[in-house]
Amino acid sequence: MGARSVLGGRPGRFFALFAVWFLSGFSMLTTPTVRPLAIRFSGALVTASGALIHLCGGNAWVDGTVLRDPSTGMAIEMKDGCNGAYVTILLCSALLAFPASWLQRAKGLFIGCAAIQSINLARFISLFYLRQYNQAWFDFAHEYLWESLIMLDALAVFWMWVQTVFRSTAMSDAQA
Repeated sequence: MGARSVLGGRPGRFFALFAVWFLSGFSMLTTPTVRPLAIRFSGALVTASGALIHLCGGNAWVDGTVLRDPSTGMAIEMKDGCNGAYVTILLCSALLAFPASWLQRAKGLFIGCAAIQSINLARFISLFYLRQYNQAWFDFAHEYLWESLIMLDALAVFWMWVQTVFRSTAMSDAQA
């Protein structure tokens, strides 16, 4: 079963819906109502990062969206784009635009968002330690490596989810 049959022969519909969801998601991020929520979400991710560092025997102070090494004072801040919201909007837009049942979409959204944020926690913690070790490595990892890896994570989640939808559709067609 190919993509064309699952898309109902109308890939243009997918791209149009994707654009609507994508633009809506990014527009929402800039509204006065959502901005404080995004900042609180970033703070929650930094708090989780600090807790994971402590759990693994490390030491870090959390101050809102800032993670600080108490011995050196070195700190990194989780700013817009660092909280995984942009990649999450991209993945959610693709999941919502794809022709699937709402239950399949809900499962994809839950698993996809959890996967992106899990990778994002590892990203933020690794950047915290890289910054302490070597600024050049931090810059490379921050600007290139992790940007690519988190985007690949979203692409992999979407691809695996689409495969699950294909299998489900094929089984439904075989039983009919």
